[in-house]
Amino acid sequence: MAVTVIEKDLEKVDMIEITNKYSRYGISDEDAVFYETFSEEKQKKLLRKVDWRLVPFLALLYLAAHIDRANIGNAKIEGLTDDLGMDNIQYNIALSIFFVPYILLEVPSNVVLKKFKRPSTYLGILVISWGIIMTFTGMVHNFAGLMVCRLLLGVAEAGFFPGAVYLITRWYDQKQLQLRIALFYCASALSGAFSGLLAFGIAKMDGIGGKAGWAWIFLLEGAVTVLIGIATFFCMPDSPELSQKWLSQEEINYLLIQRAIKEGGKKNAEGEAQKFQWKLVWELFSDYKLYLQAFILFTASAAAYGLKFTMPSITKSMGFTSSQAQLMTVPPYVVGAISAITFSKFSDKFQWRMPFVLVPMSIVLIGFSVLLPLAPNIKHQIPGCYIGVILICMGQYPTNPAGSAWMAGNVANDMKRSMAVAANIAIGNSGGILGSYMFLDSQKSDGYPLGFGIGLTLAGLTIISTLFLEYSYWRINKTRDAIPEDEIRAKYTDDELALMGDQSPLYRHRL
Repeated sequence: MAVTVIEKDLEKVDMIEITNKYSRYGISDEDAVFYETFSEEKQKKLLRKVDWRLVPFLALLYLAAHIDRANIGNAKIEGLTDDLGMDNIQYNIALSIFFVPYILLEVPSNVVLKKFKRPSTYLGILVISWGIIMTFTGMVHNFAGLMVCRLLLGVAEAGFFPGAVYLITRWYDQKQLQLRIALFYCASALSGAFSGLLAFGIAKMDGIGGKAGWAWIFLLEGAVTVLIGIATFFCMPDSPELSQKWLSQEEINYLLIQRAIKEGGKKNAEGEAQKFQWKLVWELFSDYKLYLQAFILFTASAAAYGLKFTMPSITKSMGFTSSQAQLMTVPPYVVGAISAITFSKFSDKFQWRMPFVLVPMSIVLIGFSVLLPLAPNIKHQIPGCYIGVILICMGQYPTNPAGSAWMAGNVANDMKRSMAVAANIAIGNSGGILGSYMFLDSQKSDGYPLGFGIGLTLAGLTIISTLFLEYSYWRINKTRDAIPEDEIRAKYTDDELALMGDQSPLYRHRL
């Protein structure tokens, strides 16, 4: 990494202090001085550039992904199940079949993503693929055809979310991470709002070209997704090294040094640490903390998908028409998006993840507690039930970015982080299978007691597991603090410590 002009007076820089501060990362004295003297104004300018290029485009792709996987809920109340001759349980099967390949392929997909010099190529292929599959969904004539399309959709979408979160971790420092994941993840919340609005308009095309309104929902939204996928090849940033057209060499150098520091040293940011190793797989999946982290996302996914697939039906059961029910789904998702950004901004400010999982999940618990007793008489308890739905969205949407940032911030090795992010999301997304069966049509008249009861239980268990996870990280840090650094350095070389990643006795977990 070459160093350009340093504008500050180097005589005012304590070279010894800087050398000691960055020596453990394998960074040269020259690069260390450059990094330390990179002005705050330049940092803010660089951050704005990355923010405007990366996060909005990834959010657009995630918006398309969530609309395409969840619009089946909107299509249902426009006649999908009747036209395809499906019974109630077949609809739930169609929802859940999506998650089988989606979960199984997330970790392998991130390993494949690492093979691509330009991630935009890989992600662009995925987006175009699921857009094409979505258009074919609008042409199915029976349950079997719908099942095939949902299965293929899970294959195509599997790699996007973990790949996108991993890319965000590569571009941003830890103190900037959760807010950017939240801004990206807000597309999930907004997809619920947009999906309802789009379905409201598109369903009015019922009968045009001999197609039902629900079919046009799939056809048009799939076609737009294909166009967005094509744009991915040209518009999505890949890496600092490949961004000379919009970043100066000085800015690229800064980002590369930042990456090396964040990943525990140049050995983790380059070379061997970038390669797939089976020992990292064992290290990751034998760690109980992975499963505690993933349980946070499991609960969030179960609540999110359960409501996303069923909310149009819930709002319709309040006594609204199909069109009104589509529109009534919009406000809860908007509130969820605002909540995710607000909580994440404070989480990044205080650099403490646990409270920003605990408080939102407590809000989810309150939401399910409100709905469970009121939902059986939903037509006469519309305000209370609607507030309950809003509370669940308000609490659920901040939880996913908090959990993802917490996981990413506690894995130093880059290859291991790519797998950890994917594994966390894959295990967490298995909650989508549960969410597919939480709200059964056979229980609609009783107010979905099973669904709201499961949600209430999961929220309570997540609060407990979050506190235990915080204690686990604290205990490990305390144990490592008790070992003198001189004793550690006498036993290991800098290179050995760097390659240990988060297993290094010098590494401290973020709470």
